[in-house]
Amino acid sequence: GVLNAAAAGAQPQDAKLVVQQVVDAELAANRNDHTHWRYIETEMDHSKYVVVETESGALKRHIDDAGNPASAAVLAADDESIQKFIHDPSLQAKQRQNGAKDEQDFTELINLLPAAFTWTVVSETAETITLAYKPDPNFHPPDMEARVMGRMTGTLIVDKAGHRIRTFQGALAGDVTIGFGLLARIKAGSSFQIEHRLVGTGVWLVTETHVHISGHALFFKTIGQQEDEMKSDFTLVAPGTTLEQAVKMLK
Repeated sequence: GVLNAAAAGAQPQDAKLVVQQVVDAELAANRNDHTHWRYIETEMDHSKYVVVETESGALKRHIDDAGNPASAAVLAADDESIQKFIHDPSLQAKQRQNGAKDEQDFTELINLLPAAFTWTVVSETAETITLAYKPDPNFHPPDMEARVMGRMTGTLIVDKAGHRIRTFQGALAGDVTIGFGLLARIKAGSSFQIEHRLVGTGVWLVTETHVHISGHALFFKTIGQQEDEMKSDFTLVAPGTTLEQAVKMLK
């Protein structure tokens, strides 16, 4: 089988098969997972929030503000914007659109994995396979985002039981220039890392996101993006929970 071959120093073809299984599993989970969660989110500036997800949208309220307990003024501002969100369907729609765009980006990105890179199995334990990837010279990126992504080199750690991503990380070995650097120049050393963990019964959630991309680009609004985000203390939110009920769970 694939995994025995992997243990024996798998050929690239076997590695690619493992990656395709990961793609299939991640996309299926994305389609089928309709759970919502309450969790603690910590951001790069040491601000900490409670987040509660519902079918109608997600609410977020400070615990710490840049490392210090959130002041009454900060919490009052949060509460005001939460109430505004609850009573404004257009704000809820905008949040849904942003979420849908993220989903679409994720789907496009993950579908690129088998083709964009050459894969090799580096090591294996009872639970995980670690794969290394580097740009595949035969890959023709469909768009500029894919062009930048396709120049990354890094590792993917796969959970064998469900073919799910545990760790996905990469960095640019050299600058990526587009249009002679006029349209974009993404700097060497730009990197990302995503951590996934099994939470509750069979649900994998992103627990860490680290993005450090420097450069300029006309097409990425998020360029020069610096993000260090941790999520913890996940508890399941009951189906059918309303935004009004979610407010009580923020405290």
